Amino acid sequence: MAVNKVILIGNAGKDPEIRHLDSNVSVATFSLATSEVYTNKAGEKVTQTEWHNIVCWRNLATLAEKFIRKGSQLYVEGRIRSRTYDANDGTKKTAYEIYADEVRLLDRKPGNSAAPEVPAQEVKASVNEPKPESGFQESDNGPDDLPF
Repeated sequence: MAVNKVILIGNAGKDPEIRHLDSNVSVATFSLATSEVYTNKAGEKVTQTEWHNIVCWRNLATLAEKFIRKGSQLYVEGRIRSRTYDANDGTKKTAYEIYADEVRLLDRKPGNSAAPEVPAQEVKASVNEPKPESGFQESDNGPDDLPF
């Protein structure tokens, strides 16, 4: 048995970039920053930030384009995928991406410019669709009230 599951909570590093493939399939990509804070031996607080490349497909990509903005706090659930490519200098490189199955806006508060108002019926419609298109949900949880 093998499991490939990732759960991240962080902030969008940029607005999603949207592409439309020949088969009229939408793909959204954006970066997500997750941070860990710890105290080093000298007693100083240190913040270590990791950057993740997030990929959303089909309806999830369309919803990401509408509602995710740079700085949005997000819950992302998905799986790790790797791909290799040829760099400009001719070397082979490997990129790791998170293919999102579910995305939740965590900072949806009135007046928050980073998270536009999400119509309830639009969110509800996306939740009832089969995966991988499902999963864009709004959350009533605040940043200190995690969804699990």
